[in-house]
Amino acid sequence: MHSEFAWIEAIAPDMMGIITKRYQILQFISWMAPVGRRNLAEQMKVSERVLRTETDFLRKQGLIESSKSGMVLTSKGIEAFQGLEQLMNQLLGFKEDEKRLAAKLGIDHCLIVNGDADQSSRVMDEMGKLLNQTLQVMLPSGRLTVAVMGGTTMARVATQLNYKLSAGRELTFVPARGGVGEAVAIQANSVAAAMAEATDSNYRVLYIPENVSAKTYQPLLREPAVQEVLQMIDNAQVVIHSIGDALIMAKRRSMPAETIRELVERSAVSETFGTFFDAEGQVIYKIPRIGLQIPDLDHIPYVFAVAGGKSKAKAIAAYMKNAPAHTWLITDVGASTAILTGETR
Repeated sequence: MHSEFAWIEAIAPDMMGIITKRYQILQFISWMAPVGRRNLAEQMKVSERVLRTETDFLRKQGLIESSKSGMVLTSKGIEAFQGLEQLMNQLLGFKEDEKRLAAKLGIDHCLIVNGDADQSSRVMDEMGKLLNQTLQVMLPSGRLTVAVMGGTTMARVATQLNYKLSAGRELTFVPARGGVGEAVAIQANSVAAAMAEATDSNYRVLYIPENVSAKTYQPLLREPAVQEVLQMIDNAQVVIHSIGDALIMAKRRSMPAETIRELVERSAVSETFGTFFDAEGQVIYKIPRIGLQIPDLDHIPYVFAVAGGKSKAKAIAAYMKNAPAHTWLITDVGASTAILTGETR
């Protein structure tokens, strides 16, 4: 397929550029609809004049329509956009980049969506949809426990799962670790509940706070309800997690000032599962939490990491030095390009 694209490019180089540009306009309208031309031009980093020419053409073709609220795709536009998606992923080189990224990170699988989550939160929705599709294909039928982490990315991803995922499967979502000191909506308990609701599945919660002493949480571990959920977490077949920027995560969790200073002094760039890493992937700090630890992932058959945006590139690259090789990374062009071009150094 790539060789055919190369021949087309050689004979009619303008055509490939036009197809790509118009497809990306349809994609951004799909994400942002209804959207005005000025806002769309800002998001796509093009001039309004150039955008006007292209949207006028797409309107004449019956692919988009405008109102006072802004532009939206027509049913014909949605059909064209969805029909072109796989072809455009190949044209934009995603498959080749996915292989290169997986090799660079030392994991078996990478999946890349178009865009940069730093520029548009809709890109996170696309990562969520891709996760949903991948889970549908990869997960076996039967009874499965899915352990999930919290965070803003995970909360957003949860909105893109759907009931098709539970077809032929009895899923139970559980938090991968004990509670975190952050907003309730993005805690692992809440994410597990949201994913269960979206997929018409079951969920269990784990009522154990994070920053407490061993003396405080030891009595909790003897509670039958807590023991039951911890057993489910230990026996999970699937894990879904994100990867955070170290300092952002430390501040969001209201960690002590001296700990944050230590993270700064030791150049922490990445956090996941309560473990903080420097750019070389060296562990520099751990939050002693109950639940899954990174070494536990080696024994879990299906592990999915979802993280995107150029700003997350360093965090992703650092954590992947510790990730199990069978991890599936779902990311975006913003992060993948930065990693592949060495901007994470």
